[in-house]
Amino acid sequence: MNKQENNPVYSRTDNSPVKMTEEEWKKILPQDVYHIARQKGTERPWSSKFETSKETGTFYCAACGNPLFKSDAKFESGCGWPSFYEPISKESIIFTPDNSHGMKRVETQCGRCEAHLGHVFEDGPPPTGLRFCINGVVLDFEKAKEAADQYNSAKSE
Repeated sequence: MNKQENNPVYSRTDNSPVKMTEEEWKKILPQDVYHIARQKGTERPWSSKFETSKETGTFYCAACGNPLFKSDAKFESGCGWPSFYEPISKESIIFTPDNSHGMKRVETQCGRCEAHLGHVFEDGPPPTGLRFCINGVVLDFEKAKEAADQYNSAKSE
């Protein structure tokens, strides 16, 4: 099932804030996305199809379509979740203190719909030194058009 099919707020171009009740979210999001995005769940490590992906493109919030990360900011951290060293823009991500589970961490949330994405740590590569550790379930990916065109042209040769 396409995650966006029954989701009236999903847009990759509208950046207006999305405010909905938990009941409204529960009706439009697939159960796995709802669990992580709205209930601050975590997927099993090494279970995301994006964890080792090397494709060129853009990662979006699966709950609302907000652009979050470019693939060129993705790196292999070995933590078991897709990792990025910087978001697309300062507005893409909200940073929230998270002291749950006896740890002091910084939660990352979607800047448009406040979906839980994961956490950010200060052990990433240059140039930022940050590691955005993101649940793949709350990511949608669109392959870059030029990369898709190159792939299709190479395939037909």
